[in-house]
Amino acid sequence: MEPTLPFLNAVGLWVPGMDLRPPAESAAAAAEIEALGYGALWLSEGLVRDPFMEAATLLAATRSLVVGTGIAVIWGRHPRMVRGQARALLDAHPGRFVLGLGTSHARLVEGVLGLRYERPLTALRDHLDQLDAPDPLLALAGIDGSPAADAPGAPRVLAALGPRAVALARDRAAGAFSYLVTPEHTARARAALGPDRALIVEQAVVASGLPAERARERARQHIAGYLPAAPYRASWQRLGFTEADFTDGGSDRLVDALVAIGDERIAERVTAHLAAGADHVCLQALPAHPAALPLDQWRRLAPLARQAGRRPGVRAADV
Repeated sequence: MEPTLPFLNAVGLWVPGMDLRPPAESAAAAAEIEALGYGALWLSEGLVRDPFMEAATLLAATRSLVVGTGIAVIWGRHPRMVRGQARALLDAHPGRFVLGLGTSHARLVEGVLGLRYERPLTALRDHLDQLDAPDPLLALAGIDGSPAADAPGAPRVLAALGPRAVALARDRAAGAFSYLVTPEHTARARAALGPDRALIVEQAVVASGLPAERARERARQHIAGYLPAAPYRASWQRLGFTEADFTDGGSDRLVDALVAIGDERIAERVTAHLAAGADHVCLQALPAHPAALPLDQWRRLAPLARQAGRRPGVRAADV
């Protein structure tokens, strides 16, 4: 039985670069996020600190907030280490950690990590096989390390944009995590996942009350960083965007489809994702500077999170 996901509010936050500030500052931010009523805080791959270590800091600073990796990159991470870190977090904070895994893209894996990026779905499937295999170190110690004999592991979700990745999430995880997508993508992912898998969707937003053109420019700067990444371009092309939308930092059509600007449009976009089948929408508020925490936007969006209310967790079927 795949472990069930925690009960989540319909709206959470996706916060990149949380590890760029001192741990005490990150802990204080997590405590405020919890007090504001968000159901979950999702961490990107660590920039200066390991996301599992960062998750431990944030979980210890809060009482009920769910913390997830959204996502931890599998390249360079041994599955046994991933299993041990996730298990430690879940043991210390029962029901409050979700393991999000993914392959990222070649620009990061090869250009930044210096590792080979090839056959990503096969690599992710192999990683899952090792995660689910009996622990050889326990066997050496004369202890039954089979999954059936072990305590349940952390619930996991897989980063998924394309149809094959969504199918893998359906077959080998409690659900899928989609990034930089539209409600149309959400509807397609829900149809492919079926009713018994969770669908978590990231939604970039600008809620700072800026003039329209300044807000769109901030959104365009965000999108421009992903334009060279093949998986995202392929995902957008499946949604009907063309090469013309990928020039000059992204067309207005592309930017407006991927980033919700202004309170009204943000609320409409969250509603659209939920109506299309998302179980949980995590908002990424785009700050003026990448290293800044957009506290003003989190506070401004908090009523939206509270109004969404609590939604039941999703129970994954046997896999």
